[in-house]
Amino acid sequence: MTKTIAVAITGASGAAYSLRLLECLVKADISIYLMLSQPGQLVINMETSIKLTGNTRKIAQQLTEYFQAKPKQIQVFAKDQWTAPIASGANPANSMVICPCTTGTLSSIACGASNNLLERAADVMLKEQRRLILVLRETPLSVIHLENMLKLAKMGALILPANPGFYHKPQSVQDIIDFIVARILDHLQVKHKLIARWGEA
Repeated sequence: MTKTIAVAITGASGAAYSLRLLECLVKADISIYLMLSQPGQLVINMETSIKLTGNTRKIAQQLTEYFQAKPKQIQVFAKDQWTAPIASGANPANSMVICPCTTGTLSSIACGASNNLLERAADVMLKEQRRLILVLRETPLSVIHLENMLKLAKMGALILPANPGFYHKPQSVQDIIDFIVARILDHLQVKHKLIARWGEA
């Protein structure tokens, strides 16, 4: 595992996106730093068959078994675990993606709140000029949301709303999920074969 990607899961609907992303990163032999907000954990438990319980170590064990990951390939950090590598610019991940990203998380990052590890990790990515991807899952969008997205885009963050295309003629919900995850992986520079590229047969 030569690349480390930080993944944060917040409380917006769309847990299937984050789980598929984790699955693809595991298969690509990526080391994963995972941050999971309490609402994010609740949404996973509501929208999927996975029921995450216990402390961060227990959750890491559950996800390692679920995705058949290598030992310590998935490391889960608590919201106040300030000794985590991603809390400092001296040891940041190669990239970070928040999937799905709530508009509340968007707002906190835009104003540099850093009230928890997730927000601090995003702040580190911005200040270190590393790839930060925000997968917004909200509609409609208010002026506040749009202004926060513009502010972060100007700082170098990539705003990647969960808006799937249909030109690949999806045959299932999984195909729709894969469309978005494929775009995320493209911007993380992780190879995949989830969907055919534009212009390919």
